[in-house]
Amino acid sequence: MKNFIIFGASQGLGDAFVKGLPENGDRVWIVSRTRPPSVDLNDGITRYWIEADLSLPSSAEKIAAEIAGEPLDVLIYNVGLWEKEGFTEQYNFEQDDPAEIIQMIQVNLSSPITCIQKLLPNLKQSDHGKIILIGSTAGLDHTNNDQVTFVASKFGLRGIGSALREHTRKYGIPVTCINPGEIAAEIPYEEGADKAIALYDGARIPVQDIVSLVKCVITLSKASCVKEIHIPAMLDTNA
Repeated sequence: MKNFIIFGASQGLGDAFVKGLPENGDRVWIVSRTRPPSVDLNDGITRYWIEADLSLPSSAEKIAAEIAGEPLDVLIYNVGLWEKEGFTEQYNFEQDDPAEIIQMIQVNLSSPITCIQKLLPNLKQSDHGKIILIGSTAGLDHTNNDQVTFVASKFGLRGIGSALREHTRKYGIPVTCINPGEIAAEIPYEEGADKAIALYDGARIPVQDIVSLVKCVITLSKASCVKEIHIPAMLDTNA
């Protein structure tokens, strides 16, 4: 039996993790602002919802209090805000609202640091604890993306992973940063990868592919540590 905590899991890729990673008898704590429909699934997996707004610095304490002393085997931080017109031709850095910039830094950078800090005691109780950070190919070098705050935050998430890995090495807890390209997140996990492949013809990654990657990482032995995985879409020539 494994205990998971998955951040940003009410829809999209996070929802796919909630549905595709756990097995019969596992328990999953879902962290999100809105109540996820997956909580009501009857499939042999116990799911709990932790209502939290990660833009609030107090969220880390709240989440840790709700988990209490439960051991955690897998922590997945799958959260990332981006600019209002990000990934469009209309985007203009000079028009970014400073308040939104601060919010992005809080959710994308400060929150994973503080949440993981508070939940490390739970992970240390596991014999096979693992931390997965979901980054982005936008946070890699030479990807031709001009969204300053989003790129900076995803580049910084990789730095969190590198430093955190050194801290948790003595506890046998590996930290993996997975950097996907554009994901077909609006196609629900249960509708299958073929639908996403047919709809986008290789330009977006089915959520099932990322679920498969994470499943591989979390089932590796304690002797292995996967540091980073970059997975752009096949047709993404900038990643």
